[in-house]
Amino acid sequence: MKLPRPPDWLILIGVVGALVVLAVARPWRSPEAAPAPGPAAGAPLAPASLFDQAIWVNAPTAGLGAGTAFSVADRGVWLTARHVVEGCRRAVIVTAPGRGVSAEVRLTGERETAVLITRGGAPALPIAQGVVLRRGLEVFHPGFPRGRPGEAASQLIRRANLWVGGRGLRTEPVLTFAETARLPGLRGALTGISGAPALDASGAVLGVTVAEAPRRRRIYTTTPSSLRAALAEAGVTPSTSPGLTVTPATYQAVADDLRARLSVAEVVCLAT
Repeated sequence: MKLPRPPDWLILIGVVGALVVLAVARPWRSPEAAPAPGPAAGAPLAPASLFDQAIWVNAPTAGLGAGTAFSVADRGVWLTARHVVEGCRRAVIVTAPGRGVSAEVRLTGERETAVLITRGGAPALPIAQGVVLRRGLEVFHPGFPRGRPGEAASQLIRRANLWVGGRGLRTEPVLTFAETARLPGLRGALTGISGAPALDASGAVLGVTVAEAPRRRRIYTTTPSSLRAALAEAGVTPSTSPGLTVTPATYQAVADDLRARLSVAEVVCLAT
């Protein structure tokens, strides 16, 4: 006996329902990072332009609660991402579980970098000098994603213009990196790595990590020129001490070393 064909609308509802169930039941996975640039690898980036890709983010009206900072002067000068501490009632550099030192917050013009001043400091990271930005350049981001020690590696792919809303609207040229590796077991967004240094292979700082696109596996940092301008405004002479050589095989160990000596530290915003 031939069974009657169900109405089209009933079939449509069944298909949609099945898709919804699959979408909910399937564990979410972030797309893989883009492969290293091919023929363009090693090519110098063009100068910053208003026609570069636009990246829009909304900064909170108060500090994020936690992020990463790094030492740029042994006397107690640190850099972090502006949105980590902007509007923060009290910023603290964490020195040990449950312990920390208060930090004075100084914003640097309209840049996405903030300066923190503390009593006493940690060994300063060297600042990269005479950098030629090339596609495929590897950098490493040691920090505190999700409030825990962690790090990521990435490769430079292009320039972009970061547009930030929240406390007014501001923009700044940034660098776009494709994430290539991260600490095993670290999944999802890298929330809390904002403010981390972007280190080149010599262990020198190229810029400050300021934003992330988790689904696209992109990491955005300030430019070397913006970093130098922030240091000049803070009256900091860049450290000339040699950095720790970093490779894809050693970046996790180097990150642990930098956190142990507090050259890279967690920064938190307290409500009181």
